[in-house]
Amino acid sequence: MNVVTKTITMGDGRQITIETGKLAKQADGSVVVRMGNTMLLATVCAAKDALPGTDFMPLSVEYKEKYGAAGRFPGGFTRREGRASDYEILIARLIDRALRPLFPDDFHAEVFVNVNLISADGVDMPDGLAGLAASAALAVSDIPFNGPISEVRIGRINGEYLVNPTFAQMEEADLDVIVAATIDNIMMVEGEMKEVSEAELLEAIRIAHEAIKVQCQAQIELMKAVGKTEKRTYNHEEHDEELKKEIWEKTYDKVYAVASACNADKHSRIENFEAVKTEYIESLDPEVAEEKADLINKYYHDVEKEAMRRSILDEGKRLDGRKTNEIRHIWSEIDYLPGAHGSAVFTRGETQSLTTVTLGTKMDEKIIDEALIQGKERFLLHYNFPPFSTGEARPQRGVGRREIGHGNLAFRALKPMLPADYPYVVRVVSDILESNGSSSMATVCAGTLALMDAGVQIKKPVSGIAMGLISENKGQNYAILSDILGDEAHLGDMDFKVTGTRDGITATQMDIKVDGLSFEILENALKQAREGRMHILDKIQETIAEPRADLKPHAPRIVVMFIPKDLIGAVIGPGGKIIQNIQAETGAVIAIDEIGEQGRIEIASANKESLDSAVAKIRGIVAIPEVGETYSAKVKSIMPYGAFVEFMPGKEGLLHISELKWERVESMEQSGLKEGDMVNVKLLDIDEKTGKFKLSHKALLPRPPREERPKRD
Repeated sequence: MNVVTKTITMGDGRQITIETGKLAKQADGSVVVRMGNTMLLATVCAAKDALPGTDFMPLSVEYKEKYGAAGRFPGGFTRREGRASDYEILIARLIDRALRPLFPDDFHAEVFVNVNLISADGVDMPDGLAGLAASAALAVSDIPFNGPISEVRIGRINGEYLVNPTFAQMEEADLDVIVAATIDNIMMVEGEMKEVSEAELLEAIRIAHEAIKVQCQAQIELMKAVGKTEKRTYNHEEHDEELKKEIWEKTYDKVYAVASACNADKHSRIENFEAVKTEYIESLDPEVAEEKADLINKYYHDVEKEAMRRSILDEGKRLDGRKTNEIRHIWSEIDYLPGAHGSAVFTRGETQSLTTVTLGTKMDEKIIDEALIQGKERFLLHYNFPPFSTGEARPQRGVGRREIGHGNLAFRALKPMLPADYPYVVRVVSDILESNGSSSMATVCAGTLALMDAGVQIKKPVSGIAMGLISENKGQNYAILSDILGDEAHLGDMDFKVTGTRDGITATQMDIKVDGLSFEILENALKQAREGRMHILDKIQETIAEPRADLKPHAPRIVVMFIPKDLIGAVIGPGGKIIQNIQAETGAVIAIDEIGEQGRIEIASANKESLDSAVAKIRGIVAIPEVGETYSAKVKSIMPYGAFVEFMPGKEGLLHISELKWERVESMEQSGLKEGDMVNVKLLDIDEKTGKFKLSHKALLPRPPREERPKRD
């Protein structure tokens, strides 16, 4: 067994080790990455050849956290790991986005990357090591890959930037960003922050890149140590240079004319591009056209890409005729759906989101049960991307990874602006009805509008924008594009999404597809993005300037009460009897939590009378009886010597026969009281030893003159 290990010492003295040659040796490449007691096993396998007709990179990335790694059982009936959670999908996407651009353009064999958390103690965060593990597994394999890369998390705690901080440290962070890069170039950025400046985000990226350079160098040394500097040979593409030359000669000028015609309608542009290709195909012998169909499509795609890029770089003409920093026409509307608690339509160009807000109670919280993270989430954001939004005729088959990723970006953008200790569980749902460029940013804008329409008192409105880049000569000549179209994202060199308020950035997601992207270009892109965000914020606030002062009439009302911890049982009652009775009698929904030395009670109802009644009943239970106070009591039972009455919820006392009237009452039958009657009583005393209550009705009646008082026997 030939085990090779490399050690990376971080700036704070912690060490990361990369080990290969011990586990999973039949995979094309496998490593174990360890920091403290956190260990990840990463494996990679690639098919020996590409499937016929494949003209893309068929990469599959999976990230799984084993419950046994943290000494826990999975939930559910089967008690075993199931499909990937949203969190695992999000981490897999981060790895995928960093690796995918670095495989050779002509390499089309299926590649499977699996990263598994196999040990954890809950101190170090494993997701910040996942990219390093995946890249190291590729480094020790013979799979062609233009890496290595690595990923690190940057957190800022009390103004200090930390590389791969611990779970405990991240609880105090105001910036949480994962950065992926090669030794030379930034490849991917994603994270959330609490209104930081563009300069602060750039500083985080710079610090991350310095740490990544060290980790990439360690992988290069590991690759040399195991003798994998030479990668496998392959031939996944067959070319016809004469055909390629002919297509460029006969179609480029026509395609360039379409690209620079400044047609704002997406489907018209597609038809015009297709018409050029169809015209060329019809000029060929039908048998040749059928035989060379795949190559024709590939070469024509390259013509389209170059024509679009040249039109922008040489003439400053975008496909729809806008200037590079120009935002498409925006219109928006709120309160569009009368049945929702809040709703909005946000349309920017040919991208449209219909978004709803639903307000719920504690019963609607999302339960989080990951291997390392457990808890509840009170803010939910779901993003849906149906095929009709792009005019595609195909069925909709559940939620895909892309939808989870886009929804998470919008979630991160809006969550910091929710009011602290908000009593409602909030669900935002964005349904994309049209899409041509950055529907996730439309979701952020529509989400802001819908939240304000619902009367959620968000701290500040949030807007988002997607930026693009067309560059050549390693960034010597470039154009930064604001509010990119779908084609500009697909054919360009960068997709950079930024969200924030007027005071700072709340979330970002960036994917870079070229070498040599300088920090100067990033800085200029962030500056141009801020200008675009401010323009969009102005448009949002033209529709609604601030949150509504109140909720919609049909939205649930919630009252939050805090009571001493030792009174929680009194509200719940034996077997939940009291709280169930209150809910049945009032129609309100009641939830109780224990927080430290207090009990937190949420009472919710869409009916004010129902809400007030439930609040009154609970206040009655938790109120402390006060000597000298008057109470309205209900007769619970009649005894020969008096009546037992409930003068507060859960509080009963004896109203003795001698305390009914100033006159002598010979019997309880003579008193006229019966079960269910209401009678006012005064609390005269509480016995210190027994806790029994001394009640009186006659103390509330006028005292008769002395001569009228009954004589003693």
